[in-house]
Amino acid sequence: MTTTIGAVAPDEGIHRSPVVAPVKFERGSIFHRTLRERVETYFRETGRKQRDCWQMYLKSVVVLLVLAGSYFGILMLGGAVLPTLLLAVVLGGSMALVGFNVQHDGGHRSYSTNRWINKCAALTLDMLGASSYVWARKHNSIHHSYTNITDHDDDIDVRPFGRLSPHQPRIKMHRVQHLYLWFLYGFLPVKWHFYDDFRNIAVGQIGCTKMPRPKGLDLAIFIGGKIFFFGMTFVLPMFFLPWWLVIASYGVATFVEGVGLSVVFQLAHCVEEAEFPMPTPETHRIENCWAVHQVETTVDFAPRSRVLAWLVGGLNCQVEHHLFPQICHIHYPAISKIVEDTCREFGLRYLSNPSLLAGISSHFRFLRQMGRPALTAA
Repeated sequence: MTTTIGAVAPDEGIHRSPVVAPVKFERGSIFHRTLRERVETYFRETGRKQRDCWQMYLKSVVVLLVLAGSYFGILMLGGAVLPTLLLAVVLGGSMALVGFNVQHDGGHRSYSTNRWINKCAALTLDMLGASSYVWARKHNSIHHSYTNITDHDDDIDVRPFGRLSPHQPRIKMHRVQHLYLWFLYGFLPVKWHFYDDFRNIAVGQIGCTKMPRPKGLDLAIFIGGKIFFFGMTFVLPMFFLPWWLVIASYGVATFVEGVGLSVVFQLAHCVEEAEFPMPTPETHRIENCWAVHQVETTVDFAPRSRVLAWLVGGLNCQVEHHLFPQICHIHYPAISKIVEDTCREFGLRYLSNPSLLAGISSHFRFLRQMGRPALTAA
């Protein structure tokens, strides 16, 4: 079945995509129950805390210091072009590190058992120019619920520029998407900063899913976050640097950030190994339970690399993250063995690429396959 959401309908002068019916999953899962019990046993026997881990707090201090140091270092250089642009690369990388580590755990409430500590960690995304309010609904509520389900998971919808599902329509330009999409990934933050957040709130919708507009404190945070970001990104630096170097630094930093964030996501879901199931049209139901669906649509990459796990906030262990999003990411490598063994016991295929290069290669081949005219959804 091929479903298209490209058409939009006018509503009070704003274009919205048609809203789709929510997807349901099969109830009752011995696999999920068994897996939860085994992970809980691991924490009980080791005495480790699922959240409020000292390693997480130390890492947060390190990545935030790198972010602050690179930002103020650019201001102190006084306009030296090459050193400024080199520091902008470091700034972009540190912005991605904050997103992977601090914001992501805070947004999932896996940083701490304290609500306000999680909130403060999540608000680092507003500091970086994107809305934590929109992200929570787009990522937590939609992506984690409907992973890789076309017309529901907005994270795999980059139309018309790319085709990331066999259930999406193909156009001629997709024939070479395996070459140009890598470059377009770098513009993801700019899209967030200037378009996506404003549009999603204006229409009250993310993709084909309705979203309540922020009110009260949430609205104040959204507005204040945008003012803070644009002020720190463009206004303050222009007192120290020529305007064109400010724009160039922003471009370099956000491009590095965008490529890093996009590629890590794509290696987990948009690769050859991942499934793209569709619900039955009559019942809007997926044939598997939610936990089995997560295992089938999510892929680990380089799961044994401690360095990569530190840098990307454990998101190289995406299967574990999707099954246990409210456990701090520093535990993912340890519980991955439990997840893998349990999947094997229940006859489920545990998906993993052994290295970062293997994941990148799989994503490249996947993009090429999606761009070929012969590949269509059954």
